[in-house]
Amino acid sequence: MKLQMTVIAAALALGFAGVAQAQSTTPRDADKPRTAQKSDRADRKVKNADEERIESEYKAAKEKCDTMQGNEKDICQAEAKAKEKIAKAENDAKHAKDPAKAQAKVQRVRADAEYDVAKERCDAKSGNDKDVCMKEARVQRDKSRASSARTERSATAGSTAPEKK
Repeated sequence: MKLQMTVIAAALALGFAGVAQAQSTTPRDADKPRTAQKSDRADRKVKNADEERIESEYKAAKEKCDTMQGNEKDICQAEAKAKEKIAKAENDAKHAKDPAKAQAKVQRVRADAEYDVAKERCDAKSGNDKDVCMKEARVQRDKSRASSARTERSATAGSTAPEKK
């Protein structure tokens, strides 16, 4: 009997503690002012609208490619995909908390997307011309990626450096 009462008392104590804990926790945005919450929602809506616009532009560009054939169609599709990737990266950068880092990512995405298009353009060539074309495309991509890495490093170094007085 005494054991039963102890178990019941412990269960009640845990139940009340859980209720007290649930009442003391606050929603994620509760500590933000209402204007900041509204601003966050508005930013999210703008970003979502931009993403929908990007997606519809990509679909329209891809549909234009459907009338084409062969390598011309492949190039057209690669260009449409590249524009979509770049636009998405730029949209993310526009809403990023660290704009310098986001811009470096945009440069990387742009370099990779342009490389993908260049590869499709090189497919139309053959032999040595194709090899030279592919090598030039890789070199250009690597230069662009190195530039973005430098941009990112300088942005990171600048943000972590102690302030001078």
